[in-house]
Amino acid sequence: MSIARTPTAPQDAAHLLLSRRNRDGALPAPAQWNEVVETILNHRSVRGFLPDALPGGTLELLIAAAQSASTSSNLQLWSVVAIEEPAHKSRLATLAGDQQFIRDAPLLLVWLADLARIDAIAAERQQTVEGTQYLEEFIVGVVDAALAAQSALIAAESLGLGGVYIGAMRNLPEQVAAALKLPPHVFAVFGMAIGWPDTAKATDIKPRLPQRVALHRETYDAAAARDAVEEYNAIMRGFQKEQGMKAVDWTQRCINRVKDAAALRGRDRMREALRNLGFELR
Repeated sequence: MSIARTPTAPQDAAHLLLSRRNRDGALPAPAQWNEVVETILNHRSVRGFLPDALPGGTLELLIAAAQSASTSSNLQLWSVVAIEEPAHKSRLATLAGDQQFIRDAPLLLVWLADLARIDAIAAERQQTVEGTQYLEEFIVGVVDAALAAQSALIAAESLGLGGVYIGAMRNLPEQVAAALKLPPHVFAVFGMAIGWPDTAKATDIKPRLPQRVALHRETYDAAAARDAVEEYNAIMRGFQKEQGMKAVDWTQRCINRVKDAAALRGRDRMREALRNLGFELR
């Protein structure tokens, strides 16, 4: 069944939602619209969850959505670990920056770049494979995991659930691997907390960079970004004020986040961690 291409919401409502993503008034009213686009454009990270359990079958439905994502050469070099047991979630939360929302969410998903499975398949058939020791296939596993996770998150949001990615799952890769009993050649790329959003802690749609910064036509144009980035600083300061956040220019936040090894919060030793987890990365 094809997805309807006719608008499912009034054009002014659709344009208003589209405008919330960049807040620069640069985009015209959309000529096409549907509920899928509406769900995607409504995305915001949710870090406040109600204690309510998810309906039966929700996890399996989200993974079916994940498995519907594209995967390079159909290798499917990803897996996911679902954590619902409170003590186990708490242990993972401690390893991932001690963030309370991980404990509060009814479901924690840890998305994995999984090269162990194809290694095992080859070994069971008494064949050897070398490609999984190269950086390329590790990248494929990370990309596959990201595509699968995003499909799952969009599915969750379409059901009225909310979620947030957890990059801090990479702060202590070896400890996370031990907690999840990961075999060699499997890496936890990120986590994802899923649950019913607590409307008392609701956040607005966070503005993104103007499209003229991210969208290049035919060739890359770095000069086009300069003025737009300063405009975005002002937009983000307004958003931060609305949300009761400390006002810091987006440009300075980016610089602070990558200024030195300490700013990477333990992830500066990623190459060492990956080798400890069995990745040669030739």
